[in-house]
Amino acid sequence: MSSIIVTAAIGLAFVVGLVILVVLFNFFGIWLRAKIADAPVSFARLVGMRLRRVPVGMIVDSRITAVKAGIPLDTDELEAHYLAGGNVDHVVLALIAADKAGIKLDFNRACAIDLAIKGTTKTVLEAVRTSINPKVIDCPDSSSGRSTIDAVARDGIGVKVKARVTVRSNLDRFVGGATEETIIARVGEGIVTSIGSSASYKDVLENPDNISKVVLQKGLDSGTAFEILSVDIADVDVGENVGAKLQAEQAEADKVVAQAKAEVRRAAAVALEGEMRAKTQEMRAKVVDAESQVPMAMAEAFRNGNLGIMDYMKMKNIQADSQMRESIAGSERGSAEAR
Repeated sequence: MSSIIVTAAIGLAFVVGLVILVVLFNFFGIWLRAKIADAPVSFARLVGMRLRRVPVGMIVDSRITAVKAGIPLDTDELEAHYLAGGNVDHVVLALIAADKAGIKLDFNRACAIDLAIKGTTKTVLEAVRTSINPKVIDCPDSSSGRSTIDAVARDGIGVKVKARVTVRSNLDRFVGGATEETIIARVGEGIVTSIGSSASYKDVLENPDNISKVVLQKGLDSGTAFEILSVDIADVDVGENVGAKLQAEQAEADKVVAQAKAEVRRAAAVALEGEMRAKTQEMRAKVVDAESQVPMAMAEAFRNGNLGIMDYMKMKNIQADSQMRESIAGSERGSAEAR
């Protein structure tokens, strides 16, 4: 019985020793590296990180980097940020860059910025670097497919402008603040407003700095993650005469309207002419009807003795004489027209 207990104890000791050897084999190099760098990490934490599927080497190296830069960070903080989906390396480098530049940035703020811009092309390290070294933004953005901001002065002449905006990251407003797209949109709006309020395009060409002054006075960086340092007008060109173009289009539209109204009047005149022709035909019909009553009236006058044969012959002579005079007058008019 005692031999079985001894054998079991030896087996247990062997297993424990084997586990210790495995732990030492896997974590001794990392533990020693952290120990030598004055950023010690216990074996228990190293094993716990491995069990939680956290990259031990990355966490330890990030802690060493931070401690060497004079920023005491615990492995629990770094591990928690990694498990939240953050980029531990960028956070540590951002903290070091901010500390060296004298910018106040704590670990929680850096983690919040890192998580806020997750999924974008930006990084917390880039945000800190932009806060240290301001960056220049082209307005409009070349990726938008437009090369200039087009506006029209009050005299109707178009002006094309390119601007360069110098901005610096505002780390206190980076979480929840508007991005570069908002800065570009607001600056473009300010440029259009400034040009539109100018009396002439010549004023814009002579004093392009007036655009910068108007834009800067509007406080366009409020509520954004950046602070606008300057707005520089890189290029100003004269565009097309929009006012003249609009006037020409208006004149063409007025012409079409006038033609339509004239067509309406012509159609009304044609309708009236047709109506008058119909009335003329109606009156001629009445004349013909009246003329048809003459023979009957004459016959009635003969029967009643009111008209004699001599009166009838005299009337016929008068009619023949009238027809002859009309014929002669018609021939004279024809020869006169021929001459």
